[in-house]
Amino acid sequence: MPKDIRKMFENYPEESGKLSSSHANAFENKLMKELHTKESKQKSYKWLSIAASVALLVSIAIQFYPSETTVDPIPSNDIQTKEISLGSLSPELKSIESYYVNSINFEISNLDVNDSNKEILDGYLVKVGELTTEYKSLTKELNTKGVNDEIINALINNLQLRLQLLQRLKKQLNNLKNLNSTQNEPQIS
Repeated sequence: MPKDIRKMFENYPEESGKLSSSHANAFENKLMKELHTKESKQKSYKWLSIAASVALLVSIAIQFYPSETTVDPIPSNDIQTKEISLGSLSPELKSIESYYVNSINFEISNLDVNDSNKEILDGYLVKVGELTTEYKSLTKELNTKGVNDEIINALINNLQLRLQLLQRLKKQLNNLKNLNSTQNEPQIS
């Protein structure tokens, strides 16, 4: 049932709408306090976001910075010859090797392992393991025979082949997953 607002306010006494003389000054003071407190809060958030961004960048840099320090569990007194690897020959070869090694590790870490694809996965990983063993033997050959274009090309081709195998495995696992999902869908007649 609607009520008329005029009838509701008939019983209330009228109050004067005059403001005090210091009302304008009090309003300005409150306004200035309010404006100044908000500004200081924004500065603290800016510094916090900058600090978080710097911390994030530093942690990403540490994560992807290649570390080559190895700890020898048995210290030897003999003078050891420094082993030559693909990455120690030149900065370009080092970047090529680190690119392929990081890509291979990334592909392996993204594999989805379950019972339905375990056989396929094991077969590919055996092939990748064989290629890794061959890569190590090529590195030993590089140390014994010296720097040779054929050995360097064979090392790079080995890395490329391992990456291609893992990409092919990933594609085959996706096809198998899609095939399984289409077989499990109810068929509409």
